[in-house]
Amino acid sequence: MIRKRSLFRRTAVLAAAGAAALVLAACGGSGDDSSGHGDHDSATPAASAAPASPGRHNAADVAFAQGMIPHHRQAVEMAGLAPGRAGSAEVKKLAAAIKQARDPEIRTLSGWLPSGGEGVPAGGAMDHSLHGGADSGGMMTMPETDELERASGKAFDTAFLEMMVKHHQGAVAMAEAEQADGAFAPARKMAGRIVTSQSAEIEQMNKLLG
Repeated sequence: MIRKRSLFRRTAVLAAAGAAALVLAACGGSGDDSSGHGDHDSATPAASAAPASPGRHNAADVAFAQGMIPHHRQAVEMAGLAPGRAGSAEVKKLAAAIKQARDPEIRTLSGWLPSGGEGVPAGGAMDHSLHGGADSGGMMTMPETDELERASGKAFDTAFLEMMVKHHQGAVAMAEAEQADGAFAPARKMAGRIVTSQSAEIEQMNKLLG
């Protein structure tokens, strides 16, 4: 497995607000993962307090898209381990639902960003956090993903649920930040769905952990 530095760089992207004009400017793709369409004007940097509209974005929107893409990718790869390793049918079903929900969101988020430069983060291998602190967004570290890949049966179920709860909590925090600070209406709408759906999954996973 290729080790690589986590691409969750929310703080760095926020600091580079001047680069925000380069991102989400090519929003001619899907503006919303439910409709696949949206109106997108030539984007200019917008203050966080500006009214949200489909064609405006700010640095928080860029940070949300660039941070959530690798975050979702890691969740999909973690869920992809479940069919061959999980001991519980409930864990397998949950993992399948997680993958099914995240894949279209990754495509939508990627469609909001131009490729290369400050655009879509490179993918292809599981992204990792260098540490498990508050700034990691709940991303799993390399030792944690190694542990998950080695586990099977009940040990996998427990590790998967515990790690995914933390992972979801990070996603909820990121989505809440987008709701509070973002200006791009489709991104704020997706953030609201993430808060609702992943909070429900956290509750479900905590029940499975017993």
